[in-house]
Amino acid sequence: MKFLPGILLSFLLLASCTSRLGKILKSKDKEYKLKMAEQFYVKKDYSKAQQLYSDLLPLYKGDARFEDIYYKYAYTAYYQKDYMNAENLFKTYGENFPNSARVEETEFMRCMAYYKQSPKVDLDQTNTVKTIALLQAFINTHPDSKRVEESNDIIDKCRAKLELKEFNNAKLYYDLGYFKAAGVAFSVLIDDYPDSDNSDSYALSSIKAYYKYAELSVIDKQEERYQKVVADVNDFEQRFPQSKLLTDAVSYRTLAENNLKKLQTKNNEQTKETTQR
Repeated sequence: MKFLPGILLSFLLLASCTSRLGKILKSKDKEYKLKMAEQFYVKKDYSKAQQLYSDLLPLYKGDARFEDIYYKYAYTAYYQKDYMNAENLFKTYGENFPNSARVEETEFMRCMAYYKQSPKVDLDQTNTVKTIALLQAFINTHPDSKRVEESNDIIDKCRAKLELKEFNNAKLYYDLGYFKAAGVAFSVLIDDYPDSDNSDSYALSSIKAYYKYAELSVIDKQEERYQKVVADVNDFEQRFPQSKLLTDAVSYRTLAENNLKKLQTKNNEQTKETTQR
């Protein structure tokens, strides 16, 4: 049990720190409490600083230092990764101090608080969408801000995440054999992200899905569905004439046209048999 003294020492240090903070919080001297809050903030002990700032806010309302206390209080939440609370505090900072020189910064930090809440690709992306909207509003409001370039970079990252989520959904439809849904999803992906470097890949995936859908359809529906594949490949040729995937796309048109010929031959034979009767 050699480690017991170490544990005991850590416990005593923690108790000492807690006791010290408790004494500061109980103090009636608000100037002393503010001084200690500032010291904790500088030392990046944001938990203690936050507790003190929380106590001081109502005491300094109307004081010239109230704005600075509120500003740092918002950051204590952000630095502790309490992004939901930080977002609200940065938002209300702008409402409480609309003429402050820090409004641009706090508006940007509100966007960052939302961005920090953006989850993994496979989860709900509400905060990612909100981040894009807020950053675009920030850019529109502060077009000359030094933070515009960073804002655009974050928007690009958020859009890439949303694009990947849509792609994963479309691919899942394909892998599960829901080929019509996959074809639609890949087509929507192209419309939603027309400037994507993967647009030709999405278009080819849509063609593959619709070809599979036609192939598995009842005979009465196959003709129109193979015709759609042909039309989609023709569109691919026009939109992506330099694509490395063009050969693959054209191969599906060839397959579709061959199947259409077989269907036409079969229909002609059936018509001939019917006429002979």
